[in-house]
Amino acid sequence: MVQIQGGRITLKGDFMKFLDMFAWILLVVGGLNWGLVGLFNFNLVDTLFTAGSIVTMVVYTLVGAAAVYAICRYKVCCKSSCKK
Repeated sequence: MVQIQGGRITLKGDFMKFLDMFAWILLVVGGLNWGLVGLFNFNLVDTLFTAGSIVTMVVYTLVGAAAVYAICRYKVCCKSSCKK
């Protein structure tokens, strides 16, 4: 659910749970991929979707966006827990 209060847009409910889970999955995929690159010089995303393809770039972009989202969510969670 999207709510607008005092000029701020807030997301609540099932949509927020979906975003959190989607971001978490993307971060796990990205972390595992970088682990494979570091340990075995094997890039799973490039192997699955062909290196340099549009799909590969979309996957990398989504993983990066998930990281930014996680940073923002962490900041919000820290602010709310510090107030208590």
